[in-house]
Amino acid sequence: MSSPGTPAEYFDDMYAGAEDPWSFETRWYDRRKHDLTVACLPRRRYRSAFEPGCSTGMLTRRLAQRCDRLLAVDIAAAPVAGTRRRLADQPHVRVERMRVPDEWPAEAERFDLIVLSELGYYFDDAGLDLLTTRTVDSLEPGGTLVAVHWRPAVAEHARGGDDVHRLLDDVDGLVRTARHEEADFLLDVFLRVPPPARSVAQAEGLW
Repeated sequence: MSSPGTPAEYFDDMYAGAEDPWSFETRWYDRRKHDLTVACLPRRRYRSAFEPGCSTGMLTRRLAQRCDRLLAVDIAAAPVAGTRRRLADQPHVRVERMRVPDEWPAEAERFDLIVLSELGYYFDDAGLDLLTTRTVDSLEPGGTLVAVHWRPAVAEHARGGDDVHRLLDDVDGLVRTARHEEADFLLDVFLRVPPPARSVAQAEGLW
């Protein structure tokens, strides 16, 4: 099985030239976006989370504070090694090398949180369809999917970020419950249905 799109060699080349090729560790833009991503999580705590495309682990460290267990994976060896070092003090975090969506966690492993951060635009139609199918299948009923993607065009991307979110809006089994929109990026929160999607206030019995 193969999911065409941005070739794997692109990521190897990027990390060969720099440990943090997108400057996630130093840019205020990324720090703020990661903070917003975690702030949008509708639950205070998650049992088991999955973050494909973890890159240098900057978002991973934030997610680790909200999860009992977290699996973070990336396609390239260099960021996997770096994220393992960064999260070495977090024994509940597992970091592995994995080529999603062709490779995926074991079928028995289910998650109540999956985060697709800056990932979907690397896949063509077949690849994104497989990614979303496996994401929905791996989400527990009522589980949370967070998607956040850069909006401006990038030559190495197979599609735009807006297109990723437009397609996610049409996926059976997902209901969008929140959206944060800026010129730079989109951030959407989806819940796996059934059961019926409820807001944070509804879940706490406020109305």
